[in-house]
Amino acid sequence: MRILLVKTSSLGDVVHNLPVVSDLRRCLPGAQIDWCVEEAFADIPRLHPAVAEVIPVALRRWRKNLGRLATWRELRDFRRRIGERDYDVVLDTQGLLKSALIARQAHGRRCGYAAEAAREPLAARFYDSTFVIPRNVHAVQRNRWLAAAAFDFPVDLPLDYGISPPPVDTAGGADRASVVLLTATSRDDKLWDEAHWCAVGRALIERGLTPVLPAGSPRERQRAERIAATLAGAIVPPPLGLRQLAALIGRARLAIGVDTGLAHLAAALRVPVVALYIATEPALTGVYGSGFARNLGRSGAAPSVPEVLAVAAQALR
Repeated sequence: MRILLVKTSSLGDVVHNLPVVSDLRRCLPGAQIDWCVEEAFADIPRLHPAVAEVIPVALRRWRKNLGRLATWRELRDFRRRIGERDYDVVLDTQGLLKSALIARQAHGRRCGYAAEAAREPLAARFYDSTFVIPRNVHAVQRNRWLAAAAFDFPVDLPLDYGISPPPVDTAGGADRASVVLLTATSRDDKLWDEAHWCAVGRALIERGLTPVLPAGSPRERQRAERIAATLAGAIVPPPLGLRQLAALIGRARLAIGVDTGLAHLAAALRVPVVALYIATEPALTGVYGSGFARNLGRSGAAPSVPEVLAVAAQALR
């Protein structure tokens, strides 16, 4: 059997889809499982040993460069690549119009959410088979239940993200005495106050731990460096790719982060993680795993420093 999964973005959503691969491998051990994903997140499915081929798509970049001939050549090459083989099932667990249109480019029985369950109801028109999956469950469960409905296997399989930290030599200075502080996120209203981070970092140093603050963009690095400047021995590693970040997080003793995909990656790697919610609700998309994973705060009610430190202490025990 050949299966194509379509889950393109964002980082947290891609991480949430990893247990689908584990479920498929458990129930269909001989199947070949491919995955279509945004190029920026392609290293996440590559971490799972059951993913045979990753097919990158670049919708985010293409939309910004529609006037360039190279963009249309890449689009043509993508359509050729995704359509060059026959799949038994093409499963779109994203439920958006863009993901449904991608699924239509592949050959095979296309499965996805029914209109009343999809994030964008119009997407359901592009599937051959649709399934009603409750909206009021965590995103990880929704993905897994959709796969269970499409392939007729049990919905109560053990949760398994199926990934391990990659053996990357340079992991930004992280080790088992480090705590990764994920201070950056995609929206300013999701940020936690810098003074709070400084207070948490000082308390962790008193416990003999080293704060490591990864950051990507120049603005994120400036924020991380401001916080690190108040913390003796704190590390701001150079910009890292996703594979290196997975190695960094996977070696740490604890991760504390705002609403960001890297916090979900920590949960998938079974690293104890404390996620901080300031402007969003964690009920359906918070960190979720079989290890220590706690969500603190909610929209309009940021967690306090004592609350974060109390839960961090639980995780470190």
